[in-house]
Amino acid sequence: MALSPAAVKELQRDLENQANALSKIQKGTCHLSSLLSLIGDYLTRLTYIAKNHQVRKQYTIQLGENELVLKELELLNENSNVYKLIGPVLVKQDLAEANANVRKRIEYISAELKRLDGTLQDLEDKQNSKKESHMQLNR
Repeated sequence: MALSPAAVKELQRDLENQANALSKIQKGTCHLSSLLSLIGDYLTRLTYIAKNHQVRKQYTIQLGENELVLKELELLNENSNVYKLIGPVLVKQDLAEANANVRKRIEYISAELKRLDGTLQDLEDKQNSKKESHMQLNR
């Protein structure tokens, strides 16, 4: 069966159109996989940021409690009895030792809060960077 030259040209145009459509689909698939990868990274960072905020909140509460304990200890005179709860038992503790322990806890918690702030800033910077690359990908 012989085809006319017009029919052959028509088949060639159809074939080129289908090839162009396939090329567009393949480019879209690559774009989609890149987008899905960015979204996955974004969600992972959001999870880390949320965990960081949760831990930071706990440390902030502990810091407030310890500062309150320190203020109460400063109100006591040197002869006052101070007790520390260890398990189910109250154990007598020296006032100076209790002050030192509370100050060390405050120092440790403050250092942890600074570390968490640095980690949070780093995560947010990475998040913003990824967001910008996502915006560029959408253009």
